[in-house]
Amino acid sequence: MGPRRFSLDSADVSDSRPVNLSTSGPPETVLDPEPADALAALTAALAQPEDQRRDAVSAVVARWPRFLDAWAHLGDLGRDPIERYAAYRVGYHRGLDRLRGSGWRGSGYVRWQHETNRGFLRALDGLQRTATEIGETDEAERCGHFLRQLDPGWEQHG
Repeated sequence: MGPRRFSLDSADVSDSRPVNLSTSGPPETVLDPEPADALAALTAALAQPEDQRRDAVSAVVARWPRFLDAWAHLGDLGRDPIERYAAYRVGYHRGLDRLRGSGWRGSGYVRWQHETNRGFLRALDGLQRTATEIGETDEAERCGHFLRQLDPGWEQHG
């Protein structure tokens, strides 16, 4: 029996995740989507009256602690700079874990154009902003540099 030949007819095309076939540039990582029920819960939480919204988003984070956009929204809703900083930092670190689990090895693109990457990028951006606000200048600079490395077009989105 000779070597098996690959053809499109025999390929498993059920996996719809993007694949970067370019060998000339950095790899690109696209995070898997969140569960539909988590997305629905976040949408419902964000629709709550303003005085109930933070607690509603906090309940979403408690139920889905790996939900990066929920962490970013919790940061947006923080009552003070330290609470915002803490939520963004958790979202950022959870995001690094998710990126590594998706094949990211510490370099390459994680672009805003992919909806599923936005929670991580929003958490990192929030961390940059609140680090500036509380005087963590070095961290703010590192976060800003990291954002531009992950998505060279970041300034258009941030």
